[in-house]
Amino acid sequence: MAWTGSLSRSVKEIRFLFCQSSPASAAARDFVRNHYAEIKARNPTVPFLIRECSGVQPQLWARYEMGVERCVDLNGLTEVQIDRKLEELAKIGESAKTKTSV
Repeated sequence: MAWTGSLSRSVKEIRFLFCQSSPASAAARDFVRNHYAEIKARNPTVPFLIRECSGVQPQLWARYEMGVERCVDLNGLTEVQIDRKLEELAKIGESAKTKTSV
């Protein structure tokens, strides 16, 4: 997860949505439990929000500049796949930032 050090340059906010008890949200809960501290330590200014709601499908949201948001469905994904999805969202923000600054 070395890429997480550059997360704050492309993403303004990270938001995880998941159920506190459903099996579908287990990997999302585990990802947050196992990686929150590292991501937050490398990006202390980026809000990392965790929203729990009974029965909700697990989702990952990224907010970029100008209030643009992207959502990824995490249902059925593993922790490794969730890490890749977060990296993809970070790259989307980086490429969008590059396009607007040219």
